[in-house]
Amino acid sequence: MEQFEGVEVAQSEEGRYRLLLDAVTDYAIFMLDPAGLVTSWNTGARRFKGYEAPEIIGRHFSMFYSEEDRINEMPARALETAQAVGRFEGEGWRVRKDASRFWAHVVIDPIRTPGGRLIGFAQITRDLSERQAAGERLRHSQEQFRLLVQSVTDYAIYMIDEGGFISSWNPGAERIKGYDAEEIIGEHFSRFYTPEDRAAGEPAKALATAAAEGRYEKEGWRVRKDGTRFRANVIIDAIRDGNGTLIGFAKITRDITERVAAQRALDEAREALAQSQKVEAIGQLTGGIAHDFNNLLTAILGSLTLARRRVGDDPKVLSLLDNAIHGAERGSSLIKRMLAFARRQELSLVAVDLPDLVQGMKDLLQTSIGPMITIDTRFPAELEPACSDRHQLESALVNLVVNARDAMPNGGIVTISAFAETVRGGHPTRLRPGRYVCLSVEDTGTGMDETTLAKATEPFFTTKGVGKGTGLGLPMIHGLAEQSGGRLTLESKPGKGTTARIWLPSATPAAGNETTPEPAAEAPAVNRSLVILAVDDDALVLLNTAALLEDLGHEVLPAASGHEALGILGNRPDVELVITDQGMPRMTGVQLAREIAAARPGLPIILATGYAELPPEADTGLPRIGKPYGQDELQRAIQAIVQKGG
Repeated sequence: MEQFEGVEVAQSEEGRYRLLLDAVTDYAIFMLDPAGLVTSWNTGARRFKGYEAPEIIGRHFSMFYSEEDRINEMPARALETAQAVGRFEGEGWRVRKDASRFWAHVVIDPIRTPGGRLIGFAQITRDLSERQAAGERLRHSQEQFRLLVQSVTDYAIYMIDEGGFISSWNPGAERIKGYDAEEIIGEHFSRFYTPEDRAAGEPAKALATAAAEGRYEKEGWRVRKDGTRFRANVIIDAIRDGNGTLIGFAKITRDITERVAAQRALDEAREALAQSQKVEAIGQLTGGIAHDFNNLLTAILGSLTLARRRVGDDPKVLSLLDNAIHGAERGSSLIKRMLAFARRQELSLVAVDLPDLVQGMKDLLQTSIGPMITIDTRFPAELEPACSDRHQLESALVNLVVNARDAMPNGGIVTISAFAETVRGGHPTRLRPGRYVCLSVEDTGTGMDETTLAKATEPFFTTKGVGKGTGLGLPMIHGLAEQSGGRLTLESKPGKGTTARIWLPSATPAAGNETTPEPAAEAPAVNRSLVILAVDDDALVLLNTAALLEDLGHEVLPAASGHEALGILGNRPDVELVITDQGMPRMTGVQLAREIAAARPGLPIILATGYAELPPEADTGLPRIGKPYGQDELQRAIQAIVQKGG
């Protein structure tokens, strides 16, 4: 009876185990005999291998392996390993009944009797296809990301550890920074910073900000392998693991040098446009008022000159008249400076030997600045001539030296030098490409800050105080340089002095009208009276011109307009010369000259104008006399006409 009860208990436990195994559906659990034949089969095995128990029991388990694994004897090695070491565990592809494959995790344990005899194997297989697919997707994604990073050449993308040492390097980093991966991985990223940024602790600040805030972004200068600098936009992101622990940083650097340069060029162009518009506006204003001022000064100077000749020898009256004439001449100089800034002055462009010009003025310059300041001149042994107006250039040089004197109240050195240079595209002066000669005036004075330097060439801006400067000195030089085809540049720093450079186009002795003309012989005085038609819409100027001409012995026919002048010419065929103002309403001097040329071909005409800017259709062959003019200027102009006519 007890024997039967023991059998029932054993059978009951075996039943419970069988029920347990059949209830497992996520694992294939089955038995193999020592030869590898299947001896049992659970529900999980049936579910993901596809075989019913009668179909598979008694068959060899190698049928679950792929053809290539069977050829490589993988099933036999698995059983041998389990038998030899007590366990086999591995992953690999397995084959279902329908021939589809799945990724399986396999464990095979040997089954032995208490005496150690092998009686079979227990195999547990788990379908890991989904996990494998997810892993494959992850690996594919990582590979795609790696390829993406490695394909980027416009950005330096690399990793650095929490200490700032580089752990990866993409082609963009290699292109931008110049280092190969082999020579830079393991190095500290601070080597890309400038020495001044390293001294200021910028690399450490960047990592600290990224670690604290999760992100750091800034623009600054960085250094390539070859030592050159580039402007960079830098982003550093902190990388943390699942627990939030900092494990490193991702760094992206973009070379924005070209963009910054383009933006700077755009800003400079906008500034130049604004300055050009300002100059144009002031030029228009200057041109508008210069005519009236020149007319007033012409009348004043002419009347004072005639009055001085007729007052006798009273020294007090003569002194007053001389003072008035000097004041009028200063007013004329002021107008010329305004016109020079507006680039509307009359220039006589010739080839100027700069060393000769400076040497001839050195005594005058030294007298102007006093004994506390030394003038040092430095010129190359051979220097080609510059193309400019000699007299205006002399005035500009005096102005620059006097400015230097005012910047050195305790004395110092003024260095005047010159050099020639071929200017190409992208030159700091923004000059057109060509050959230039530069006249430089450098002082050891107080210098200017950036704000003052930016305004230095603006008209009427001065730092000399009320009544001590017109603010037109540098603008006049600027206008002279621009009208000559060159440029004025200024360099200055507080406490470091100022350097002014006048860049002028190079001239050669064989350049036609750019050569310095030989001084003309003094024309003989006009020894006969001429009948002269004087035309001006300003009554004061007309009266003054007529008085000056009559004082020279000529007969004068005054006309207040171009139409009136044409009427007089129709009635007076004996008119021998016409002196006409240019800026008259309804009919300008150029238009009047055209009408006269049609009616009286060959009749000499002198055009009087206060500034050089004439309409495009103007006959540049007409002799001109600049306002304000005096009796001497009139006499020289008439002498030139008479001499030319024989």
